[in-house]
Amino acid sequence: MTVYFIGAGPGAADLITVRGQRILARARVCLYAGSLVPDELLAVCPPGARLVDTADLNLDEIVAQMISAHAAGEDVARLCSGDPAVYSAVAEQVRRLDAAGVPYEIVPGVPSYAAAAASLGRELTVPTVGQTVILTRTQARSTPMPPGEDLAELGRSRATLVLHLAVARTRELAAQLAVHYGADCPVAVVANASRPDEVILRGTLADIADQVEQAGVRRTAVIIVGQVLAAEAFPDSYLYSPARDRAAKRRRPGAD
Repeated sequence: MTVYFIGAGPGAADLITVRGQRILARARVCLYAGSLVPDELLAVCPPGARLVDTADLNLDEIVAQMISAHAAGEDVARLCSGDPAVYSAVAEQVRRLDAAGVPYEIVPGVPSYAAAAASLGRELTVPTVGQTVILTRTQARSTPMPPGEDLAELGRSRATLVLHLAVARTRELAAQLAVHYGADCPVAVVANASRPDEVILRGTLADIADQVEQAGVRRTAVIIVGQVLAAEAFPDSYLYSPARDRAAKRRRPGAD
């Protein structure tokens, strides 16, 4: 049978994809992180499905659940918060499944940074203001960052920066980024994006840490840094410009 790594979305139960929901509705085994997956989403599982909260399991124990289900002929829905492509620990899980000969499939989902941008009502790529988005995290008690990916290096680009798993260090990180972006650079922190308890904080690198501490935000948040958050006086994109020759795009080679 198959293990399906399903992007469960950022929190709201209805932000799972149609494909992910259909697989979840038929899988006899569902592995999920209890603190990140809403009960409404688990209600999609079929009656009698085995639900396994992985919050207190280590990697080998999680993979053992998958291998056991495969041996029993049962499909597994492995729910990943957000999108499996980013900070999901999928890489080490599929490496073990490959070694065990267990087939798997990855079903994408809505990432937390996309939900945060939606809540802010902002596009992260604005013409002439910002066309590059860097998704990154910082290292505290977690796995060390690779060489060349520290904030001092990434901040030099002044690209729109999305920080995951970093809100507990907002004050320290804001000071580091102000060197490159300036203390008046717009910043937003979105905690629990798309959930009923969502918290949105808007400020600058100079004052965002005070807001985070006053709001008591300590986890499940993304930090977005960049001028795109306050962009107003920017030109319209060329995509829909009346100056664009749309007929040229439709003409086929040799049609003239």
